[in-house]
Amino acid sequence: MMTRRMIVVVAAALAASAAGVGGASAEESRPTVPLLYFNHAYGVVDRETADAIEDSDYLRDFANFEVRTTTGADKTWTGRYLYGRETYIELFGAGDLPGQDAAFGSTGMGISTEQDGDLTTVVDRLADEGVSEPIQFLQTRDFGDGIPVPWFDAILTTVEYDSFGAWAMEWRPEYFADPRGKTEPPSHPGDVGRERYLSDAYRDHLMRDVTAIHLAVTQRDLDSTVPLLRAGGFQVRSAPGGGIIARSGGTTLRFDVVPVSQVGLRQVDLSLNRAVAYCHKEQIGRSTLVVGPGDRAVWTFPASPDGLRPRDR
Repeated sequence: MMTRRMIVVVAAALAASAAGVGGASAEESRPTVPLLYFNHAYGVVDRETADAIEDSDYLRDFANFEVRTTTGADKTWTGRYLYGRETYIELFGAGDLPGQDAAFGSTGMGISTEQDGDLTTVVDRLADEGVSEPIQFLQTRDFGDGIPVPWFDAILTTVEYDSFGAWAMEWRPEYFADPRGKTEPPSHPGDVGRERYLSDAYRDHLMRDVTAIHLAVTQRDLDSTVPLLRAGGFQVRSAPGGGIIARSGGTTLRFDVVPVSQVGLRQVDLSLNRAVAYCHKEQIGRSTLVVGPGDRAVWTFPASPDGLRPRDR
């Protein structure tokens, strides 16, 4: 997919900032019809772990995995991808990306609509969350012929961030119509869903989907994210010990609030296509993937580049 900075480079040309971003409240969010669902998240991990992920034979068997270079509106990036049925994760190594996103611990998340036109409703709901002027823009993709293809419409609440940011997105019909995107036919009128965007190659592997993401972020970045989650229909509540837990569809998001020196991807929970009777532990660089028993896997990542948590130093 792309990083937060790559999104911001496009958005900054349209607006310098968004107005009136509300902070994260300790109260349960108001019930509302879900319009946005977890699409994907990315994390910048230490170089040893990134290289181990890229070279892992186990991951190639476990998931629909690829290392892919993508050209967007004005940037090119290479990521390590694990694709599921509706969701996926993207991993970079420290130093892979430009600017502040190159740092270990940088993270980002895309949440997307399933029905054409729902992003407009999200914009309307953002006003009720204190974001009167969200940043809206079109992201394009170049398949290699130099001709940009409309890829998705996106929304940001702000272009200012410490290390994490979320954006809402809606795939464009022009992208679905381009055979180079290798997308699926619609299952109903106005279908712009995640399952249509991703291939069915996940069926040939054990990994099915991302069911939970655990991220450590700064308070400022969380405050910019909560209004977007609420406007999209996520159920948001305070987490024990600080931060929030947000749910929509089949994915749970956990955000801990930490100093900027301790930010980063902590854990990814995955569902499997079938239950397994065993428990397999795979060490991938400084990260650990535990598969089974049952129909789930848990992938944990160190909280510092050398694999030690701050309290262990």
